[in-house]
Amino acid sequence: MIKIGRITIPQLPTKEPRRLYVYLPRGYKNSEERYPVLYMFDGHNVFFDSHATYGKSWGMKEYLERSRRRLILVAVECNPEGLRRLNEYSPWDFKAAGLGSMEGLGRATMDWFTKELKPMIDGEYRTLPDRAHTMIAGSSMGGLMALYAAAEYNHVFSRAAALSPCFWVSPKNMNEMIEKTEFARPTLVYMDYGDAEDDNVTPDLKAMFNTAKRLAGRGVSVAARIVPGAKHSEAYWEQRIPVFMDYLEF
Repeated sequence: MIKIGRITIPQLPTKEPRRLYVYLPRGYKNSEERYPVLYMFDGHNVFFDSHATYGKSWGMKEYLERSRRRLILVAVECNPEGLRRLNEYSPWDFKAAGLGSMEGLGRATMDWFTKELKPMIDGEYRTLPDRAHTMIAGSSMGGLMALYAAAEYNHVFSRAAALSPCFWVSPKNMNEMIEKTEFARPTLVYMDYGDAEDDNVTPDLKAMFNTAKRLAGRGVSVAARIVPGAKHSEAYWEQRIPVFMDYLEF
């Protein structure tokens, strides 16, 4: 069952309501069981092709029902106004060709996730609210945010999946963040890239493996993969769901 509501995030530029999706596992209503929670970015792309930006979702509902994973999945729609998704999903200010200077509002985004959204979800649903049972995942800029959350909000999230993460945004800040973070144990991080994503994938592959090495040096359990033939789209991220879910152990 998927519940769809509307929420606002006053801390972020747009005050327009955005969709909040909550997936509840089969049998939720008829039990007293408590469940781990997976939070995901770009919620409009997670469940329904009809809601997805490019007409193809991750298909998470079908996967969860087929695999009988016992968890709650919470997905939040990104800011749909112009390029403001890039602001919300960047932890740091950055510059990029064709974009100019961009203000990073990732901290405000994650403060809302951890201080407002998570308490609301834990209060309304039968979650396992502790760190050990709280995960986060995303792709592209959402993948960058999942890595950021795993480090800066490590007291909240013990597991993260970052598919095709945008390391190009601010590699210096990423490296410094990892080096200064005292990661609790266990912390599990899954990362991957397709080898057919775009013309700039080669330096991103190098950044991924360098990041994996840094995380491992800080005591994090890391899986980093190159996926043959995979492009930068929901159809290819969907194919990797069983892999990262098995790694995250839920």
